[in-house]
Amino acid sequence: MQNLITDVAGIRVGNASDPKLKSGVTVLMPERPAVAGVSVMGGAPGTRETDLLAPDKTVEKIDALVLSGGSAFGLAAADGVSDMLRKQGVGVPVGPVRVPIVPAAILFDLLNGGTKDWGENPYPALGRAAMKNLGKNFELGTHGAGTGATTANLKGGLGSASESLPSGHTIGALVAVNAVGSATIGDGPHFWAHPFEKEAELGGLGGPESYPSGPPRTKLDAPKNTTIAIIATDATLTQAQCTRLATAAQDGIARALLPAHTPADGDLVFALSTGSKKITDADLLMLGHHASLCLSRAISRGVFSATTAEGDVLPTWKTRFTAP
Repeated sequence: MQNLITDVAGIRVGNASDPKLKSGVTVLMPERPAVAGVSVMGGAPGTRETDLLAPDKTVEKIDALVLSGGSAFGLAAADGVSDMLRKQGVGVPVGPVRVPIVPAAILFDLLNGGTKDWGENPYPALGRAAMKNLGKNFELGTHGAGTGATTANLKGGLGSASESLPSGHTIGALVAVNAVGSATIGDGPHFWAHPFEKEAELGGLGGPESYPSGPPRTKLDAPKNTTIAIIATDATLTQAQCTRLATAAQDGIARALLPAHTPADGDLVFALSTGSKKITDADLLMLGHHASLCLSRAISRGVFSATTAEGDVLPTWKTRFTAP
């Protein structure tokens, strides 16, 4: 176990970043088409092909999932991914052709200090580059879709975490943290998700001596945000069960970020099942519980792992709270 979503067998992840653009793309691809669902609880989502993930829709499986920066422009990252999959012969067969199913979600990182005066949209190329980097190991923090992410007080980033359940199932989370709120408590270094920390993955600081009583800090002066995530499991789930898993995992956003699910966020969770291990009703209940805990840890790891870059508008957690 590497504490990554790729601990779920049959999952690969690839990142691509543009440091000058201060943005990037993260692609998750299963070995075989996988059943998926989605839950959207933020008030400002940006998505592609999420309607087909509803339990009553015809196409039940996806070929890849895309998380991207770039606001609406970033949805074009899925074009690059789809083009590469088509060339590989991947997709739903429709007569003599195959149509790749690639749902995507984006976050807003257009005001983060990067160079945005591009000519041709850079995101299809970033999508293709992320596909070329697919593997079991990938970087957290200022990489992929988390390259230009921010929170209310610190740089955001790409986070991941995994857990092995007593039932024998594995669950993993992947998230790009670009929230309107904060992952840390008040002005201190402690994370809201500290009760769920494993093996000092967030610095081993525990919780604060006291909690702030005033309103939570936000970045509403620039209300363009979103935390976008993927939950993956080897449990065999239907499309309806994946939707329920994604909904349960949203609690992980609320546990790790304050405030969460605001009108200015586009908070979204995909859930994906590789379908290799059977599951009972009791297992499904615990799977949703652990999905939320796993996502809360992944969110905090994304902020904890961020690194400094030229032109940053906010400090990283390590810059602000780690002694030189």
